[in-house]
Amino acid sequence: MTVAVTIPAALARLFPGAPRHFELEAGTVAEAIAALNALHPGMADRIRDTTPAIRRHLNVFVGGEKATLATPLPPGSEVLVMTAISGG
Repeated sequence: MTVAVTIPAALARLFPGAPRHFELEAGTVAEAIAALNALHPGMADRIRDTTPAIRRHLNVFVGGEKATLATPLPPGSEVLVMTAISGG
């Protein structure tokens, strides 16, 4: 199942040569993160923590809806990893 994954520029900069957009084979968000990590070792550690869960300073959206590691990815899904925005 091919899905499109977009990562933030701040994350791509940590991995020289990494693009911001990927076409990956994955059935869940966790599998998409593992696929990113296979291409750029260490990327998974920047996206998920040790519990494992998505790091609190990041949000992952699938089809515009906030996702978790267990969120399924139907073929053709668009996954967006973005830094959390806060303010006050």
